[in-house]
Amino acid sequence: MHRAREHTATQTRERRQRLAHEAARLMAEGGIQDFHQARRKVAIRLGIHDEASLPRNVEIEQALREHQRLFAGTRQADALRTLRMAAVPALEFLQPFAPRLVGPVLEGTADAHSPVHLHLHEDDADAVPRFLEEHGIPAQPRSRRLRWDRTRVIDVPVWGFSADGVSFELLVLPYDALRQAPLSPVDDRPMQRASLAQLRQLLAEAAAP
Repeated sequence: MHRAREHTATQTRERRQRLAHEAARLMAEGGIQDFHQARRKVAIRLGIHDEASLPRNVEIEQALREHQRLFAGTRQADALRTLRMAAVPALEFLQPFAPRLVGPVLEGTADAHSPVHLHLHEDDADAVPRFLEEHGIPAQPRSRRLRWDRTRVIDVPVWGFSADGVSFELLVLPYDALRQAPLSPVDDRPMQRASLAQLRQLLAEAAAP
């Protein structure tokens, strides 16, 4: 019976790895940005409904990094640098809202299809769209659900626009979020985030021989 349990556990682990790599391939090659969507597509395609066989977000992200290293190489690195460079003037422009770079562009898994995600911090919900309008930037409103902490989920306004071929998504958070970032959808830890100075340092380190 012990061997049977081990065999079952091994099969489940192998299925999770297979699904993780297939979901990562969809994200890398199909332009899918959402872990849940990629996982769901793969599960439906392979007819797998066992929850234990479905990979966690952190497993998919690990498989995505491996896929990009093996198959994208320089192309993905160039796209990542382009997006990070595009984030610099955006962070400069949005300084009144204490902006922070977050998401795949900061974490290193972004590709040419990825938008630049920025967290803005402002208690006045109308301040950001008013600022964009005053500067002649047409932005589309939507919302996104974030895990504020382990017990609370909040809906935050998002303003999306494009500049020089790069898509930007501005998530407007309460000013208090500067003290503690919302939880990452990947590992349930506070999101990584970078200020303008930290992004410039990251770019300098990446360019160093």
